[in-house]
Amino acid sequence: MEKSYETLNDILVVLFNDIMDIEQNAIITGEFRDISNNDMHIIEAIGINEPKNMSSIAKRLTVTMGTLTTSMNSLVKKEYVNRERSEADRRVVYISLTEKGKRAYEQHARFHHEMIEAVVEGMTDNEKEILVQSLERLKGFFAEYRK
Repeated sequence: MEKSYETLNDILVVLFNDIMDIEQNAIITGEFRDISNNDMHIIEAIGINEPKNMSSIAKRLTVTMGTLTTSMNSLVKKEYVNRERSEADRRVVYISLTEKGKRAYEQHARFHHEMIEAVVEGMTDNEKEILVQSLERLKGFFAEYRK
């Protein structure tokens, strides 16, 4: 068991660092070199569907409204996102992606798709289910730890 523990610990630490570093190098290039990995995750949280309000984005990212506002100001200035006040309630601000923001979103989504395809390639359905269950437990651990 001790060997398994050490191996799992090593894998998780290396994976976390690699995902962040490689994602940065794979996605934040060319047209999108003016934003950070953090900005790209904000773009991902906004999504390409209907506009979202600031509080729902902050909740999804587990950041404060102040932190999100600072990042959002930068993304508006760099023309990745649009801000629009609600006609019904002027206090509510809706955020949507510009065309440039949508292109960044798509590039990020492609990277994640390729990453998942590489992980599950050659796995049986049973192996995929075991992997999903294991990662769901890890996700649950993080959710509890965050509280």
